[in-house]
Amino acid sequence: MINRTERPEDNRRDWHNLQSMLPFLWEYRGRALFALACLIASKAANVGVPVMLKDIVDALDGKGEQLLVLPVILLLGYGALRLASALFNELRDTVFARVRYHAMRKLSARVLEHLHNLSLRFHLERKTGAISRDLERGTRSVSTLMNFMVFSIIPITVEFSLVALILLKDYSPVFAVVTFATVAVYVLFTIKITEWRMDHRHEMNRLDSQSGNQAVDSLINYETVKYFNNEKLEIDRYDATLGQWEDVAVKSQTSMSLLNFGQASIIAIGVTIIMFFAANAVVSGEMGIGDLVMVNAFLLQLFLPLGTLGIVYRQVKYTLADMDMVFRLLETEQEVKDAANAPELQVREGAIRFEAVDFAYQPERPILHSVSFSVPAGKIVAVVGHSGAGKSTLSRLLYRFYDVTGGCILIDGQDIAQVTQASLRKAIGIVPQDTVLFNDTIRYNLLYGNPQASQAELEKAADMAHIRRFIDSLPDGWETVVGERGLKLSGGEKQRVAIARAILKQPPILIFDEATSSLDSATEQAIQQTLHEVAGHHTTLMIAHRLSTVVDADLILVMDGGKVVEQGTHNELLALRGQYQHMWELQARDEEAEMP
Repeated sequence: MINRTERPEDNRRDWHNLQSMLPFLWEYRGRALFALACLIASKAANVGVPVMLKDIVDALDGKGEQLLVLPVILLLGYGALRLASALFNELRDTVFARVRYHAMRKLSARVLEHLHNLSLRFHLERKTGAISRDLERGTRSVSTLMNFMVFSIIPITVEFSLVALILLKDYSPVFAVVTFATVAVYVLFTIKITEWRMDHRHEMNRLDSQSGNQAVDSLINYETVKYFNNEKLEIDRYDATLGQWEDVAVKSQTSMSLLNFGQASIIAIGVTIIMFFAANAVVSGEMGIGDLVMVNAFLLQLFLPLGTLGIVYRQVKYTLADMDMVFRLLETEQEVKDAANAPELQVREGAIRFEAVDFAYQPERPILHSVSFSVPAGKIVAVVGHSGAGKSTLSRLLYRFYDVTGGCILIDGQDIAQVTQASLRKAIGIVPQDTVLFNDTIRYNLLYGNPQASQAELEKAADMAHIRRFIDSLPDGWETVVGERGLKLSGGEKQRVAIARAILKQPPILIFDEATSSLDSATEQAIQQTLHEVAGHHTTLMIAHRLSTVVDADLILVMDGGKVVEQGTHNELLALRGQYQHMWELQARDEEAEMP
């Protein structure tokens, strides 16, 4: 969401954004040029209509044989010009449709691709509702701008140029001077008043995005709103923002009425002056009736579309403001980038090594301090510790959602910062603590781990994750829709779907980040058995809070304050009688207290 007031640099941004739009049109440049040719042909025919009308009036005012022949030819020509104008107009619209909609499609896809490429930090800080509104307005603005350019601005410019050429060539310079002066005053007045009004539009955009974000945010957190009985708080907050938007919208409409009246006044004065000179010229014999009719037709033909120029200019400025949001988003730098000519990760065994890794989300708040440990190929290494010890940060760094600030992370001896992110993430499967599913079927969510998987592979993964029986019990089975963010499933069911999805991906490395936290004891034990079944084929990093889930791990790391303070097997750590043993006793007492 971007809020800004009109500044000189904004005009430079407008030109920059227009240039940035050109690549999206380049693929269909031939169509665009042909549409432009049709536009010029249409306007040439349109300007020819008043000229033909003049000849018809002059012919009807004549005597003799010409009266019997010329009007017929001229009338046919008059009709042909009107038909040609309509034909080229429709041909222009038809040809340009592909250009316009293709550009919208390409820009929308490019923005979504860019959003996916941005760092996790950006997405943790984003406001989904606001981005959704900005993206919708921004991509629509490309189509709107091209519409105005091809259907309003360029046609008016071409028609004005042709009319000016005829007036300068065949009539007194006063007609061209008054016409030019009227247009110049009109354009200057429109630009100045519209620039003054733009602050209202920017503020409307800001409040529109803010209200959209508040609405989406309250709906995403529907259960939290209900838990705390805060429906009125959410509605009042949303309505307060809309109230500010309403006040700004009223100011915008009031100032637009002032602009419209000023524009109408300028056109009325200009037309009156020109008609006064034209009528005087007819009286003095310098012009014929046909000339008066032609000049009048030119003025109507020219000033009627010019009357919409103010609306067009306003809309173009609004459109450029909307477009700027999208192009600023596209210019947002990726925090995590592939190194130049980075090779793909070559996984032979899947051994992981953290070497003196330091990391901080913000420089003033370091999270990890010289963390070093190894996860041998095919082994299970568990990481435990109190909340805030830095456990989940390890998985984010291994996935390279962030780059380490010190040290390095190696997979089979290869620094993950020097290989492509796509190949790195292809080699890792993860079951996160907070499993979020797509609002689609169970089949779709499972196949997300491997879209090419067969039904047999799908069923095998579901069996290994102990979710097959649950799926078969559902009325719609594999086609059951799980709801937005998977809310129709319980926490345990969602996590089992996530486990099956990770297994289906068949990566050499698996990460379980509190993967069994929402499971009952029986299912948890079954999943633990599953982990041991797949450990021979995967290198597994388990991040856990509940110590009972990691007792069989090949190695357990105890973290505290961003450091590895103890490591060993379950029995070895108990024998140390350190932090791990203290945590074990605390959890054992808690479990005893919870027993009936």
